Amino acid sequence: MSNKQLGSLFLVSVIDILGFGILIPLVPYMADRFGAAPAVLTAIFGVYSLCQLIAAPLWGRLSDRFGRRPILISSLTGACASYIILGFAQGVDWLFASRILGGFMAGNIAAAFAYASDVSPPEKRAASLGMVGAAIGIGFMLGPAIGGLLAGNDLRTASFVRPAVVSACLSLFAIALVTFLLPESNTAERRREHATRERVGPLRMLVERPALRFLATAALLVTFSQAVLESIFALWALNKFGFGPRTVGLLMFCLACLAVLMQGGGVRLLVPRLGEGKLATLGVLTFVAGLVTVAVAPNLVMTGLGLALCGIGVGSFNPSASSLASKQADVHDRGSVMGTYQSSSSLARVIGPFVSGPIYAALGPGAPFLVGACVTLPAIWFIWRARARSR
Repeated sequence: MSNKQLGSLFLVSVIDILGFGILIPLVPYMADRFGAAPAVLTAIFGVYSLCQLIAAPLWGRLSDRFGRRPILISSLTGACASYIILGFAQGVDWLFASRILGGFMAGNIAAAFAYASDVSPPEKRAASLGMVGAAIGIGFMLGPAIGGLLAGNDLRTASFVRPAVVSACLSLFAIALVTFLLPESNTAERRREHATRERVGPLRMLVERPALRFLATAALLVTFSQAVLESIFALWALNKFGFGPRTVGLLMFCLACLAVLMQGGGVRLLVPRLGEGKLATLGVLTFVAGLVTVAVAPNLVMTGLGLALCGIGVGSFNPSASSLASKQADVHDRGSVMGTYQSSSSLARVIGPFVSGPIYAALGPGAPFLVGACVTLPAIWFIWRARARSR
């Protein structure tokens, strides 16, 4: 049964993130069309993650109490509405409104990881989480390229309505898939057990579970640099090389493609040989090397190489660290644990975009990537501290 459930979850995750990914390379160009400064542009990304940070633990607890399916359907409905607002935006305030709504309704990723944990035995959990990560990666891989093609490469004539409508339709399709293909994984017995237990907030959970705290910190550092890369790359590429939405979308496609290959296949092969801790460490080192390469890249080839290293690094780190985090959960609180763990990534996605713009303006185009590399390196220490304190 678990293989059928994981297959359905994989399909839902691909469709869901595909809709989100379509709009990723377009938001900076929309903000630029409205005359937004770099700091405002990156703040549009940051406000989404700020709202996600606030909402993610709540969604995790709700999925423990009411089930994974209702949370997936609710978050997809909110995403659909946010895409419509974004596509028909008439100014920067509309962009902010869309991202605020989307962030508050973003309970899908934590619910998807909790679902995968529900239906997987401990020895296969890294592979299952890697499969969900690969599905998310496929969405991010195909989404930007599709978004760029739908919008066009000329900023003056680019259409942002078409990509937004396609994203909204994909959300509706994903809702139908959840409704008809995805059975509930959080059984009624588990939900009753959760209801009788004392509710533990995310801060208390981090205090009581040191390994989870260290893993969440490592995820925060890595995701911070990933958010810096994603939020400033389009502006960096436009100003340095004159790249338009289509080229940026294709470059992000290459990054996501390698991340998918790592999460979908590489993790399955490497975790049994190296273990989650070592693979996560190698992922951090590879990601740092990629950031440095992008920062000093003099041409398109070196930029592509740097993004490739970033993709391999993220693809190695994310499922490995998520698997380690899921092992800190009991059967009744997986949603809460994964929601708390995902909150660290949400916090990073708040900080990264808000600081990348000012760093870019004050220190130069390559500075955000170099700062990200320096911030990411200490994640290695936190990974090994987590292994030492693991439950």
